[in-house]
Parts: sequence; C-alpha cells; structure tokens
Amino acid sequence: MTPSGEAGLRRICAVIDLLIDAVDEETLLPALFPVLLRAVPGDTLTWSTRTPAGRHPVTLPQQLFSPQALAAFFRDAPEDPLFRHTNGGSGVPMRRSDLQSRTEYHRLGTYGEALGPVGAEYQLAMAFPAGWTSAGRRTVALIVNRSGSDFPDADLESATLLRARLTHGLERLAPPRVPVADLTAREAAVLDLLADGLTDQQIGRRLAVSARTVDKHLEHAYAKLRVHNRVAAAAAWRAAG
Repeated sequence: MTPSGEAGLRRICAVIDLLIDAVDEETLLPALFPVLLRAVPGDTLTWSTRTPAGRHPVTLPQQLFSPQALAAFFRDAPEDPLFRHTNGGSGVPMRRSDLQSRTEYHRLGTYGEALGPVGAEYQLAMAFPAGWTSAGRRTVALIVNRSGSDFPDADLESATLLRARLTHGLERLAPPRVPVADLTAREAAVLDLLADGLTDQQIGRRLAVSARTVDKHLEHAYAKLRVHNRVAAAAAWRAAG
C-alpha cells in the first residue's frame, strides 16, 4: 500500500473508532464532522437529517448558510440533480461532476443562491438510513464541498466504505421507538432483564422458563422492535423507556 493509501485508511479508521465508541449523538456529531472532512477531504460539509417531520441541516463550519440562502436552496432544490440523488435516489456516494457539467451546475438556482457564495464548486454527496426519531424513520444526506479541485476516485471509494459504517453507527444510537403495548408482558419482562445484561440462561432462571423459551420471546421481540440482535434489542428497549 502506498503512503497516501495508508494515510487514507487511518483517516477512515478514525471515523469508525468514533462510531464504535459513541454513546449518544449529542457528543458524537461535533467530534465526527471534522474527522469526516479529513477522511473525505473538503472545505466544508452539510449534514442534513430528514424525517417525516421535515429537514434539519447542520454544517461545518456552523451557520455556513444564512436562513435566506437555505430557503432559496430548498426552493430550487427539485431542479438540482445531486439533491434529487440524495433525496429520492439510491444515495450512493456521487460527485456532482458525475451528473452534470460545471456550466450546467452554475446555471442552477441552488448554485447562484446558496452553493456558489460559499465556494462549493465541487461536491461529493451521499445519503443513508440513520435510525429513528419519534416522528419516524430518518435519513441523512452528507455533502462535502470543495472550492479548488474535484474529488478523485479515492475519495469516492472512501465515502463508499464510510457510508455503511455511518448507517450502522447511527442505527445503533437511534433505534426505533416501539410502544410498550406492542409487546406482551413476558416479552417486556425478558427485555428488561436483557437490558440489564443477563444471558438467556439467567433470564430463564429469573422467569422460571427454559433458555429456549427465552430465545423464542426474544425472536418475537426482535421483529416488533425491528432489530436483529441482542445488543440492538437492548438499546431499543432502553430508548423506549
């Protein structure tokens, strides 16, 4: 591996380490943004969370766009192919230059009103599932901006590697909130003990049932919580209160 390849791998690992160690988003995101900008080098970034209740964009640096610029951006966004890609397309990492020429980009309302004034001449964007809020499922669109030169293929590959890790990390921190009424009393009792760190055998002894029965209760609870393993189920149950 070349020295530049090793440096890129270290930057990606720094992002993954943050995601693994994170205990909540409030402390994760301020630390994550500058590390992301090193893993996929750029001048600025936008992290736009979308839920059924609406969009919530945050930027690095903070307040990169004025309220007026944001309003103008979203007014013109339906005509922007990169926005359409992250809003309703596959969301895989994509450079703006893969979708349109610079001349076409400069003609967009989004460029004239918002992106051009902040030096976003080149962009790399992706979107990914990012857990749940009380309003429902959410996704995040991550856009990295540059003023000087376009993103090489290596940055596109880094973004592709990070996309799955970002999804996994945020799904863990924001599991679905399931009404207690959707679970049976025995499933809730099993989840209470699971969240306390007990094994199937220990839970079975507490509830006077077999470990196989405990496993069956967990299997049903996983489906209701929309998770696939013990760690995610415990996190979702704690989040549900």
